[in-house]
Amino acid sequence: MSSTLVPSKPAYQWATDAAVRPRSLHAEWPQPTREPVQSGRFFALFLIAFCLGVVLTLAWQSYGDATRETIAQLSPRLSWLAPSATPAGQPNPAAPSAEQEELKTLSDGLAEVRQRIDEIAAQIPVVQEQMRRDISNKLEAVEHEIFEKVSAPLPRPPAAQPRKLSP
Repeated sequence: MSSTLVPSKPAYQWATDAAVRPRSLHAEWPQPTREPVQSGRFFALFLIAFCLGVVLTLAWQSYGDATRETIAQLSPRLSWLAPSATPAGQPNPAAPSAEQEELKTLSDGLAEVRQRIDEIAAQIPVVQEQMRRDISNKLEAVEHEIFEKVSAPLPRPPAAQPRKLSP
């Protein structure tokens, strides 16, 4: 007894049972529809974001200390945001700390540097004038040398002897 598989349907009917689209070398896929870029919409969103930033900046400047205090109370890790106990305009009655002394030393050093820069800035016009004079003197010397070379008479070449013609 031989065992052979016999299909219940012919092969050409299997392909037609399912909805199969024929393949093509130049398949055209449907292109997604795109909305055109709306510059007015973009500008409006940018303007809203800009105005929101300005409002938040002004609010932070006006209510910054109260906001810092509230944030510091909400989280102990953010206590460094809390405003200092003494107002900025009043000096601290405590003795100056090492940091304050260091800051004073740095500010004195910066004052000396600023004074030295002012001295150098005052000397710049004098140095520029001296350089201008040196350059103009050198240019005049070069022009004089060139004028002397150009105005000097050219030496005459020796008189040429007539050529003898060969017979």
